Amino acid sequence: MRLLFIGDIVGKTGRAVVKKLLPSLKEQHQIDFTIANGENTTHGKGLSKDHYKELLEMGIDMITLGNHAFSKAEILEYIDSADKLIRPLNIEPLNKGRGYCKVMIHNQTVIIINLCGSVFMERTVQSPFIAMHNLLPIIDNAIVIVDLHAEATSEKVAFTFQFKDICSAVIGTHTHVQTADERIIDGCAFISDVGMSGPFDSVIGRDIQEVLDRFNGLEVKHFTVSTADSMLCAVMIEIDDQSHRAIKIERIQIRP
Repeated sequence: MRLLFIGDIVGKTGRAVVKKLLPSLKEQHQIDFTIANGENTTHGKGLSKDHYKELLEMGIDMITLGNHAFSKAEILEYIDSADKLIRPLNIEPLNKGRGYCKVMIHNQTVIIINLCGSVFMERTVQSPFIAMHNLLPIIDNAIVIVDLHAEATSEKVAFTFQFKDICSAVIGTHTHVQTADERIIDGCAFISDVGMSGPFDSVIGRDIQEVLDRFNGLEVKHFTVSTADSMLCAVMIEIDDQSHRAIKIERIQIRP
């Protein structure tokens, strides 16, 4: 089985680059299932219902979120009925949406889990280690994919070493900077951060001048998403259907 995981989609040009490149990526890598982190899809923060539908129409099969999951109030109105959307299991509010899902792909059970880190992150109400431990009873003879949306590289690496025998892949998201540490750890595919699919000439997706103003002491009430052309960051993961262990992870970065 081959999975494609697309890094944090940021704003309008992020959506545009995914729409443009996804069909050829799926064909080139013979992808069976596509996951994307969509927490920054709508104006750089949150996910509107219209953009949720737009991502599905592009050919994305499952969307994960992060610490900005509930930044757009309208998500509270549709998240419970959005069957291809998961939010971090361990952030507030706990009573909206779901933090994991089970899907069948070519007669294989695949469990996709979304967690937030606890280091330098707001809204997290439970350690991802404890949250994952509590999910172990539901995991039986399945391919397990975790989107660990976290700031600290050390937390992502430590999580992977603890759960490498349970997980087929642990994919780090959140920092918007793709790391060059992809590897297989005892059959578990890992990367600290898959990076972002968003504006290349930017400060992690934001307008450069506004960010500079903020760092130079000027008042900036909110950051605007850069309108520059976007890069696409992703990883392709190949998993053995019999053992459910990862046998390959390939980093993808396409610049404008």
